[in-house]
Amino acid sequence: MLSEGEPAPDFELPNQDGEPVALSDYEDQYVVVYFYPRADTPGCTTEACSFRDNWDEYEQRDVPVLGISDDPVEDLEDFAEKYDLPFDLLSDEDGSVSSAYDSYGEKNVFGNEVEGVFRNTYVVGPDGDIVAAFEGVDPEEHADEVLEVID
Repeated sequence: MLSEGEPAPDFELPNQDGEPVALSDYEDQYVVVYFYPRADTPGCTTEACSFRDNWDEYEQRDVPVLGISDDPVEDLEDFAEKYDLPFDLLSDEDGSVSSAYDSYGEKNVFGNEVEGVFRNTYVVGPDGDIVAAFEGVDPEEHADEVLEVID
């Protein structure tokens, strides 16, 4: 995991609509960057819907949320539409951005070793440094937990 106080690696990835989104687009504000393994799976859906259900509070604080997985854009589009997700989902198909955030690598899934995205979250501060890092989060309570950090 990257640590608090470290500069957040900049990135540009396509969102669910195929449009480029860069971390640097959000200069001078807090940004939640959360990594999740797979769109439309139970834990990832719970986590995304938790951010959705708390969206008013994120908007009041002017804090964008960026969800990143190695899913292709088409899968992200379906996921965002199916669950009416109001924030950007970004496609990191080669895992390079997830790797830069120590959120990609080998993991055990149902007894098999596979490469993929880890469920980690970073809160990036207005100066571009990481102000909070969460590893292996609980998808159900996580959106509330993040709000506590940016209060």
